[in-house]
Amino acid sequence: MRRVLMRIAHEIVERHPPPEPLVLMGMQTRGVPLAERLALSIEAIDGRRIAAGAIDNSLYRDDLARRSTARILPSRIPGDIDGSVIVLVDDVLFTGRSIRAALDALIDYGRPAVIELAVLIDRGHRELPIRADYVGKNLPTRRGDDVRVRLAEVDGVDDVALHPAPLGLPTDGGR
Repeated sequence: MRRVLMRIAHEIVERHPPPEPLVLMGMQTRGVPLAERLALSIEAIDGRRIAAGAIDNSLYRDDLARRSTARILPSRIPGDIDGSVIVLVDDVLFTGRSIRAALDALIDYGRPAVIELAVLIDRGHRELPIRADYVGKNLPTRRGDDVRVRLAEVDGVDDVALHPAPLGLPTDGGR
């Protein structure tokens, strides 16, 4: 995971050299520590201190009415994001719906010059026209599979596990 994050950090630095105003925004929950790790990696590469914040998309989700409760976590916006290059960071990119919700939440805080997306795992099966600019690993999955990312800051360990859908269950999300 460390090597993958360092590669993503190098790609971000290549695309956005100093003095470009760069902010990393981690999606709650596991995107936040990933954004913080990327900020440290960028600092190790070129000495720049990059602000890392947190964005919660809970109230912007298109399935909010179907959920019994929304678990709302704090958003931390590191200053004025108007005109900044924002790299939105998440652990797993699947349908694209969480990213769409995060984009809506982020726009409520300002008007960045550019918003890019960095993900640790891209598992495919997009339902919206969303594509990551920086991908740690493309992981082919069936629709009903479960990809679980655990991070030391949240779970006490760093790992990624693919849990195949049980046999006999629909793998198309029940569609």
